[in-house]
Amino acid sequence: MSSFLASRLDRIKPSPTIAVSTKARELRAAGKDVIGLGAGEPDFDTPENIKQAAKAAMDRGDTKYTAVDGTPELKQAICKKFERDNGLSYKPENVSVGTGGKQVLFNALFATIQEGDEVVIPAPFWVSYPDMVLLCGGEPVAVPCSQDAGFKLRPEDLDKAITKNTKWVILNSPSNPSGAAYSKDELKAITDVLKKHEHVWVLTDDMYEKLVYDGFQFCTPAQIEPALFERTLTMNGVSKAYAMTGWRIGYAGGPSQLIKAMAKIQSQSTSSPSSISQAAAVEALNGPQDFIDSNNEVFRQRRDLVVGQLNRCPGLTCSRPEGAFYVYPSCSGVIGLKTPQGNRLQSDGDFVTYLLEEANVACVQGEAFGLSPYFRISYATSTEALETACERIKQACEQLSE
Repeated sequence: MSSFLASRLDRIKPSPTIAVSTKARELRAAGKDVIGLGAGEPDFDTPENIKQAAKAAMDRGDTKYTAVDGTPELKQAICKKFERDNGLSYKPENVSVGTGGKQVLFNALFATIQEGDEVVIPAPFWVSYPDMVLLCGGEPVAVPCSQDAGFKLRPEDLDKAITKNTKWVILNSPSNPSGAAYSKDELKAITDVLKKHEHVWVLTDDMYEKLVYDGFQFCTPAQIEPALFERTLTMNGVSKAYAMTGWRIGYAGGPSQLIKAMAKIQSQSTSSPSSISQAAAVEALNGPQDFIDSNNEVFRQRRDLVVGQLNRCPGLTCSRPEGAFYVYPSCSGVIGLKTPQGNRLQSDGDFVTYLLEEANVACVQGEAFGLSPYFRISYATSTEALETACERIKQACEQLSE
């Protein structure tokens, strides 16, 4: 069978975050009291007005194929959103709608990357970025962003990473997995570097745009530096802010030539996203937005709870992120210690395995995100579950020995 499968599959691995969530579900089904902190998914339900818009679409018979990369109504709503929230002027021909943000990103990379092209990716990174690049025949270039730097890319490190072969730089703010978000000044320093390198395009993943705390002001590269507008793809979606992960709608704005190329790929792969999901997304973008602030207040409280509790755990240190619903604590203080079973922890992978087996808490190892020794916790789950999970993690850390 191995000779039958395409060799390109050897370049990539299954998504580690999905694997952790699957493992947690399997253990719960087997009767284990596992708390899953691996999923990047809000625990809030999709707002009622959005669900009603989907039902109305079904009732009026909007259950057929749509235009390949989005209905006119949804593209118009996306244009309004970009103008309203980001000060970016796109026309419908500059907008692509896909089956989730992941497809939009893949289409863009598949449409542009040739063998030998490099893509600069700040680490820690979302697990799918480098594998998408590899699947498209490119070379991911990871740039470590330390905890001391707030897990953010420094302009001098970006400048060093860019070569004549660099095709894209991927920016994700707020970040999955760290929750780090770039301020206007920090992003301006990055875009100043990119202005100098006219052959480099910017792929910005703004999926967590609306999940920011403590008065943080979100901004996006094409908004900060208009000179980059014609070589930036600004990707977003309804999954996180609108609690619509299962509806599978992502979108992007960019130059029409790139958008057309992405549509060509989509026409020969998935074709159009769900007509019903698109109708729901129109309501999400055009309808009331007030629930986002109330949801964010709950997320902020959970963030503060988790950061405070993790910093009480021996061997762990946790920064307070600006956005998203993740924390990315360092576990360097437990590496080299022994478990009660006598096993020595050699890596963050060993540590999260220990937490799963000893504490019944499922997290994701930092190795999956390109920066060790850390691990990712999603706090997009109930406050009660987070309190219990943090207490279990603390007890597990206290049981380690020299």
